Formats: sequence, structure tokens, C-alpha cells
Amino acid sequence: MATGILVILDDVLSMTQVAAKKTAGVLGDDLAVNAEKATGFHASRELPVIWAITKGSFVNKLIILPIAFLLSAFAPMLIVPILLIGGAYLCFEGAEKVFEWFVPHAQAPCAAEESDDPAVILEQERAKIKGAILTDFILSIEIVVIALGSVMEQSLPVRTIVVTAIALLATVGVYGLVALLVRMDDSGFHLMRQAQGKTGAAARLMLGTGKLMVASLPKVIALLAVVGTLAMLLVGGSMYVHHIDAVHYALAFMPTLLAELTAGMVLGIALLGLMKLKGVFASK
Repeated sequence: MATGILVILDDVLSMTQVAAKKTAGVLGDDLAVNAEKATGFHASRELPVIWAITKGSFVNKLIILPIAFLLSAFAPMLIVPILLIGGAYLCFEGAEKVFEWFVPHAQAPCAAEESDDPAVILEQERAKIKGAILTDFILSIEIVVIALGSVMEQSLPVRTIVVTAIALLATVGVYGLVALLVRMDDSGFHLMRQAQGKTGAAARLMLGTGKLMVASLPKVIALLAVVGTLAMLLVGGSMYVHHIDAVHYALAFMPTLLAELTAGMVLGIALLGLMKLKGVFASK
């Protein structure tokens, strides 16, 4: 019995490493997308908002994991269509953000804007949290399916443990890093306070580091907005490049990343155009 358990644990550890390597790219995209989604709130509300999104991410995994295991066993032909639907959503959202960079538009209310009405702030937060959880749901499907595909030849216990571990890593690891990123300015202010009234190289280093962290946060957030948008287009486009032969062969002359970005942009622009046309006709 003990030998059997050790063998299973050894298989779990080795296959978890394999699955982690295969999902590393999507986990990186997940971090960029969700870090951008989790910014733009009052400083006092950042951690509660991230915790709300994290709880939503856990619920997403509780929904996705059983369905993924059942589909892989009884209806594997449905996995790819589900991925393509999720990819289309990511492409649309990414293209919409690119469109907003270049085309003047009315700014949507931001949860970080000052307001005398707490109900307004909470409503803005709820809307952004809902969008972040939906995006997390789609990225989680991609992560779970990739991890599942890497262990399909393993026994059911190993398959279940490995994919569940990767899913938990996607939530705990990603949102733990997001929490650290959005609180970077608080850490900087803490270092600056610690350096006050002190002299010497250590104090100067603390003061300089603190100032750098505070000054860097807006730039980091702006960079994450760009990286998160590109990540949505890349992840969404990759689903079509790797699952639709016609798209794969049409873009085969391009490097993989460029092909995925191109597919994501083309599909996203097409969907965005359809939505804009729908809005025009609806307004008439």
C-alpha cells in the first residue's frame, strides 16, 4: 500500500511539473490580464476587491474542473468548441480596448473616482469585479484544458490531482502576485517612513527604493493595461491558430506569437465591428 502511494505521489510530482511548463504561458497571460483588471480602485478597497475576485476565481475552478473531467471522459469533442467561444470573447474584449486607445470616446466611470455616494462606488466595483471574474473564467478553461491534455494518459487519480493543483496555482499564485503589485506604493511609503530621521547608506537606500516604488506604480499599471490587452488577444488568437486548421495554415508563414496576435486582432475587430453595427441599427 505504502509503495503504491509513493508511486502515485512520484507520478503526481513529475506530471505536475510537465503540466506547469505547458500552462506557463497562459498563467503569465492570466497574471497580466487580471492585474490590469484588479487596478483602478480606491486604495482602501484594492485588497477587498482582489479578495472578491479571488473568491470568484475559486468558484470558477469548482465549476470548471468537474465539467472538464466529465467532458474529457464522455464528450471530448465539445472541449474545442468551448475553447473557441471563450477565445472569441477574449479577442472581442482585447480589440475593444485597442479601439478605445485610438478612438475618442466617453470615459466610463472608474471605481477609483472620488464620490460622495458609497453606493455608487460599490456599484462601480461590482461591475468591474464581475467583468474580472468572467475573464478569469475563460482563461481558467484554457489553463485547465491544457493541463488536462498533458496528463490524459495518466490514471484518473493522478489526472485529478495534477489538474486540480494547476488550477489552484492559477488562482493562489496569480492573485497573490496581483495583490503584491497593487500594494507596491504602500510598501514604498513604508520604506520611506522607516528611513525618516536616519542617516547612512542603508537609510538612503531605503528612501530611494521607497520613492522608486511609489513613482513606478502608475507606470507599472499603465504597462499592465497594455500587456493585459495583448495577452487577451494572444490567448484568444492562439485558440484559433491551434484548433482551426485553416487559420493555422493561413498564418503558418508567421512566427507563432505574431500569428496568434494577428488571428486575435482580426477576429476581435470583426466581432467589434458587428457589435458596433448592431448598436447603430438598434438606435434607429
